[in-house]
Amino acid sequence: MKREGVAVIDFGGQYAHLISRRIRDLGVYAEIVPYWRWQEVLDDPLVKAVVLSGGPASVYDENAPQLPVEFFSNVTKPVLGICYGAQLMAHLLGGKVGPAPGGEYGRTKLVVKNSEPLFTGTPTAQDVWMSHGDQVVELPSGFEVSASTEHCRLAAFQKEPLFFAVQFHPEVAHTQFGNALLKNFVFGVAKAEVNWNITDYVSEAIREIRETVGENGMVLGALSGGVDSAVAAVLTHRALGCGRLQCLYIDTGLQRAEDEAHVRNLSKHLGLKIKVVDAKERFLKALEGVIDPEQKRKIIGNLFIQVFEEEARNLGHFDFLLQGTLYPDVIESGEGSASVIKSHHNVGGLPQSLGLKLLEPLRWLYKDEVRNMGRWLGIPEDFLMRHPFPGPGLAVRTIGPVKEEYLDILRRAHSVLERVLKEEGVYNELWQAFPVFTGVKSVGVKGDARHYGWVLAVRMVQSVDAMTADWYKAPPELLDKIASSLISEIPEISRVVYDITSKPPGTIEWE
Repeated sequence: MKREGVAVIDFGGQYAHLISRRIRDLGVYAEIVPYWRWQEVLDDPLVKAVVLSGGPASVYDENAPQLPVEFFSNVTKPVLGICYGAQLMAHLLGGKVGPAPGGEYGRTKLVVKNSEPLFTGTPTAQDVWMSHGDQVVELPSGFEVSASTEHCRLAAFQKEPLFFAVQFHPEVAHTQFGNALLKNFVFGVAKAEVNWNITDYVSEAIREIRETVGENGMVLGALSGGVDSAVAAVLTHRALGCGRLQCLYIDTGLQRAEDEAHVRNLSKHLGLKIKVVDAKERFLKALEGVIDPEQKRKIIGNLFIQVFEEEARNLGHFDFLLQGTLYPDVIESGEGSASVIKSHHNVGGLPQSLGLKLLEPLRWLYKDEVRNMGRWLGIPEDFLMRHPFPGPGLAVRTIGPVKEEYLDILRRAHSVLERVLKEEGVYNELWQAFPVFTGVKSVGVKGDARHYGWVLAVRMVQSVDAMTADWYKAPPELLDKIASSLISEIPEISRVVYDITSKPPGTIEWE
């Protein structure tokens, strides 16, 4: 490890990096380590504690990620197992793991039987977030149960002073006292000290950019108009100085109406060198007739890289391609052992023909961390608080084929929705809010006459990090204003519906 802190051993779970993030939020350094590097964790004197992440496998699967039994017999620092990590701990120490009847997913009520030390300061009954098909059915010798749910008798168990385990996920926002549990483990059990903040991360990222790019390396930066790519560009500009970063904004025709103006403002106020490339016709032609969302993403990603390759040759010699990739992009694309949820065009490597190495200084960060970094770098607050926008843009908010007339409706709808939310003082309460072109028509009445127009869906969610999200419980008055504004200002729309699906089971975007 680079400094004293907590090692998170990753078994390919969707939330492994979220564990690390939560611990860093406590002010303690945390680092992800793949499970096959377990010996390094045992040997490293800077490791104060170990967390075993969740994962999609069963401990009985032939190719399941494993630790050897000697890991547990030789470890001298506290270990917290979460979900799969808890099952693996029990399995290797002599307990039994079996299928959870029907599985257990979502919020459930936990009853604490022994509050010390993990549940110190929390109530006896509390909500936790479950997501598992297997569970521990028999404890290893010497362990005791510390909490249960209706369907999981061994929801938390321990053998002090070294071994602690929970079947639920304390790292997700839906677990009511998850941060308290992690805090109890990190400070109460492991006796870690506060040693981490965003300033440290910025300084470290700047140093790594300089080391990676070298004294003479040139960087081509991909700007999307969103927060992530802008922060990555300003950070790299800060690291390398003037003249070594050239930014490109590819106008794919799939962006929001305001995106290009925001990009030009970055050039004006933050000193970035930006070239705007008009590639709208190429992207729309490539997407003609394409319906499958994964195919859309692949087409956009491949063409995006192709345009960059062409522009890079026109602009001169470059060594690196800078992207604002965040960790949710990486794990949803199934990198490593995580399962694929949806592919992202900025994840998965580059074709050999591009001739550029990849520079992704935000790759292990989440949106709120990126915004904090942007504040430190002096990026204006109104820009930083813009809602996240998918790399493939409005193509994945258009169900069915992508046509210019549909994109035009979406752009106008997005502007109307954003204006209403800001007028009502709600915009900054939301993680994302956006319209979806459903591709479905419905009969309505406008001006006392029959109107056969498009159905538009509105999606509004609240989240901390995009790993999980709740649909926004909007007051009826707000929904009424949104619907009436969209229908009255966009003649093509006849009906507005509201999406009330959380993540999971849904994703934030529709495609």
